[in-house]
Amino acid sequence: MILIKIGGGKNINWEYIAQDIKDLKEQVIIVHGANAWMTEISQKLGLTERTIISPSGQTSRYTDNKTMDLITMVYSGLINKKIVATLQKFGLNAIGLAGVDGKLWLGKRKDVILSQEGTKIKTIRDSLTGNVISVNKKLIALLLGAGYIPVLTIPAITEKGEMINVDNDRAVALMVKDLNIKTVIMLFEAPGLLKDKDDEKLVIKTIKFDQLDKYIKNSEGRMRKKLLGMKEAFTHGLPKAYFGDGRIKSPITAALKGGGTIIS
Repeated sequence: MILIKIGGGKNINWEYIAQDIKDLKEQVIIVHGANAWMTEISQKLGLTERTIISPSGQTSRYTDNKTMDLITMVYSGLINKKIVATLQKFGLNAIGLAGVDGKLWLGKRKDVILSQEGTKIKTIRDSLTGNVISVNKKLIALLLGAGYIPVLTIPAITEKGEMINVDNDRAVALMVKDLNIKTVIMLFEAPGLLKDKDDEKLVIKTIKFDQLDKYIKNSEGRMRKKLLGMKEAFTHGLPKAYFGDGRIKSPITAALKGGGTIIS
């Protein structure tokens, strides 16, 4: 089984991805983002996105009720269904679900979030954010057994039935743990992990698991989250991960052949 995590950039080529998946012999689960579309639609609606930066430097989206409505509309509505339609166009029987469906991603809301604002650290208690704590293995098995390709995204849900915004990359780590996944491919708008984020020619070809902390320290933004997610996935038994370019033809095949970055 291959878990493919695909970023939410506008230049991701889903037709190339669909063509490549069609040639795979293994079962596939897809997790996707929609960050670029979220930002664009927020601006069109006149809504201001608020970013929280933790004291350790991690960024997250402040999620109030309006933001949760928009997340549901963009991630699990508009973009999820567009992706599913593209996969269906290529004969792939995809089914789109959010973590909230069937408690696919059961999460726990964070009681407190610390926000670094200048020299001050503020406490935020009303953001609808949290972490995935378990995956509905029976539902995934049911879908895969019936020949579907699950296409998954946020939001997740709590035991109390409250929708929460979670980090897709950490959700991937929990799926590795609960589904015993041995291969993760992450596709985004770069040819792999770069030595210099502004120079796509400087791809880091291989990383050993025990080197991850060094790269996490030197990364920022969404790449930092990807690496943190991979670190957690490796602690749950993942033997190998592949970072690759979601803009090119045969992106999955290229990543598996070492065209991007391999972490092991």
